[in-house]
Amino acid sequence: MILSELWHHYEADKRIQGFSPNTLKVYALQLKMLITNLGDLDISELTLILLKEKGFKAKRSLFHY
Repeated sequence: MILSELWHHYEADKRIQGFSPNTLKVYALQLKMLITNLGDLDISELTLILLKEKGFKAKRSLFHY
């Protein structure tokens, strides 16, 4: 499953859990930035090593660089 497809499942789950629409918008923007930088990869291709090579660092938010 590619990242953009995975988002739809993740978003639906988080809506059921009661996440605010604004939080989900931020998550969607962060994913869009990730896909812009890495491509719409299959989830099996996404690794911590790949993220580090591309300069992504985990902080409070999903990704900062």
